[in-house]
Amino acid sequence: MTKGGMESVEVFTSEGKGRGLKARKEFLPGDVIFAEPAYAAVVFDSLTHLICHTCFKRQERLHRCGQCKFAYYCDRTCQRAAWVNHKNECSAIKKHGKAPTENIRLAARIMWKIEREGSGLAEGCLVSIDDLQNHVDTLSEEEKKELRADVESFLEFWPPQNQQFGMQYISHVLGVINCNGFTLSDQRGLQAVGVGIFPNLCQANHDCWPNCTVIFNNGKIELRALSKISPGDELTVSYVDFLNLSEERRKQLKKQYYFDCACEHCKKQIKDDLMLAVKEGEGKPSAETVKEVIQFSKDTLEKINKARMEGLYHEVVKLCRECLKKQEPVLGDTNIYLLRILSIASEVLSYLQMFEEAADYAKRMVDGYLKIYHPNNAQLGMAVMRAGVTHWHAGLIEAGHGLICKAYAILLITHGPSHPITKDLEVMRVQTEMELRMFQQNEFMYYKMREAALKNQKIQVMPEPSNETSPSLFHKKE
Repeated sequence: MTKGGMESVEVFTSEGKGRGLKARKEFLPGDVIFAEPAYAAVVFDSLTHLICHTCFKRQERLHRCGQCKFAYYCDRTCQRAAWVNHKNECSAIKKHGKAPTENIRLAARIMWKIEREGSGLAEGCLVSIDDLQNHVDTLSEEEKKELRADVESFLEFWPPQNQQFGMQYISHVLGVINCNGFTLSDQRGLQAVGVGIFPNLCQANHDCWPNCTVIFNNGKIELRALSKISPGDELTVSYVDFLNLSEERRKQLKKQYYFDCACEHCKKQIKDDLMLAVKEGEGKPSAETVKEVIQFSKDTLEKINKARMEGLYHEVVKLCRECLKKQEPVLGDTNIYLLRILSIASEVLSYLQMFEEAADYAKRMVDGYLKIYHPNNAQLGMAVMRAGVTHWHAGLIEAGHGLICKAYAILLITHGPSHPITKDLEVMRVQTEMELRMFQQNEFMYYKMREAALKNQKIQVMPEPSNETSPSLFHKKE
């Protein structure tokens, strides 16, 4: 069963999982299996005035829709491209007096599309909106109450002159959004900026160690191969970050996506031993000491989150240093509590331009990540890139160039050569290669030139640390 550019995949019944996707031909790491435009998508409520409502790029100056005063666009081209989806929304917002929440806006866009095109198979889709899972029957009482409130909000917003949908169908669409909404990121892939429905992507089942990854690139999502895939193999993606114990991942998957993960990594608790590693050797710490240090780490992470929210970055650094002092004699190099603190410390110190200390922590973080993550993991690639830039800023050109090359090799597979972040990385790779040659020819002159360059030009400030991890695959209403 294939349709419109989806010839290389088919929907099948996956044992114990319901529907799934499988390959119809061989794919190699980095191959794009398919690219899919959104069936419908909206910008998050908190970012409506900062992100283009058509291409989801973050721009300095956006043009506002003169009618509803709600939607923003890069330029006239984006505004014209949006009109087919924005037309009904525009008049409904004007009549309603304000824009409803992102989930209601997305539900309304889906309904308007159904009104225009019918609820059958849309062009290029393997399944219809009607066939997507909604999990409404498995909701808790609290969640059902929230759903009823959303249905009421939808009915208040939905214009009376448009096609009317029953309560059950509205609940179905809202349920589909709740468990199938895909997170859209900005052009750099660093910040989650919106949510969309992609019916074909929804068919890909979860595996904690998947053979595919999903990237939002140039207005479409791309399903990309991470390893060699043979015809007939199931195509899997990971709904959650692997850097959690198998029990934690299973809890998260059950809570958000209503299934019990039975992947090999969860069943066999593969890599859990690395994520809980403690110092080996003569002075091996007691179980009691390990328990105390892990509890101290959890408490510190809560304090760090609070300080980060308030922008108290020097306080974050102080908390990280205190925590590392307690962790280092007790926890192993791959322990996730140690890695979390190293990650925060390196990011915040880079922002504060304390690059040498940041580079030391970033190197240790990357060494740990390389032992845990799949070698072609997007989050690993981004972490290696960050560590490379930190080393480069610290004047450690050999290590910096090496890490930037490593990150580039990973992101070529996970993001592809045309993704903005890969293009940025290619520029950095060329620049650091040039500096490295200069360094190897004359170390003294290299540092003299670097010093002069830094005096004349303010060092590029790292982006302000975000309190979010990189955007997760599916958007879940909190």
